[in-house]
Amino acid sequence: MVGSGGRLGAALMREYRDKFEVTGFNHTQLDLSNFDEMREKLRETDFDVLINAAAFTNVDLCETRRDQAFLINAEAPLVLAEICRDKNAKLIHFSTDYVFNGEKRQPYIESDSANAISIYGESKRAGEKLVLAAHDRHLIVRVSWVFGPDRPSFIDAMIKRAQENTEIDAVADKFSTPTYTQDIAEMLPQLFDLHVKGGILHFADAGECSWQEYAQWALDCCREFGVSVKAKTVGALKLKDMKNWVARRPVYSVLSSAKYTELTGVAPRAWHDAVADYISRFYSKK
Repeated sequence: MVGSGGRLGAALMREYRDKFEVTGFNHTQLDLSNFDEMREKLRETDFDVLINAAAFTNVDLCETRRDQAFLINAEAPLVLAEICRDKNAKLIHFSTDYVFNGEKRQPYIESDSANAISIYGESKRAGEKLVLAAHDRHLIVRVSWVFGPDRPSFIDAMIKRAQENTEIDAVADKFSTPTYTQDIAEMLPQLFDLHVKGGILHFADAGECSWQEYAQWALDCCREFGVSVKAKTVGALKLKDMKNWVARRPVYSVLSSAKYTELTGVAPRAWHDAVADYISRFYSKK
């Protein structure tokens, strides 16, 4: 597991520690900018599946650090893919809804054209192509708006603001789907089998929402589960109001999980239920 210290990687480590023989590398244990170190450490590690949950994910910072973004998000995954190919192992590499430009108004499927509008999205798309070119067994799993207990995300920032302020707001004209790290961790082992076809697979909790709707539901859940918040409603912002953002974001980047459901016979749970589960588990005093 590469990226074991991040929001997703830590959740995967916790879920798999007692079920599989798993080794984790965080960014201090494995420097993705040092390819010789990567090759040395991973070649001496025995594994059948390598999960890459590491990335340079600061969307705005990527705009001014293009070389670093492509190094971590594209060139390093290629090295991982080649190491796995040489060890006859499978790479599961996580990617993002930000590979799309957001101009579509219905959920994106795996075969839709990816035209990123940010350096972050471009670097992640380049990584996808390089990984798949290295070996057709490798798997790209695109996820969106990932949240979980191991690292704060949008939902945690909103709850914190609502606990400190009587009025909060969030962007109302940008749409995707929150996806719980727990749900990703539970579904992923179905894809470990070397005989499961490689390529690209979308996975997100079901449904879609704006950031405003996401935040409002979080506040509603807080009140339901006895979590004290000062704010009751979430005001609406527009994307064009976000003057401090450097990178462009796709307006609509909902991922269709239809291929995943067809492959596994399981449909992801609704994002409402996943968020309620998270808040009841990690915020509620009940």
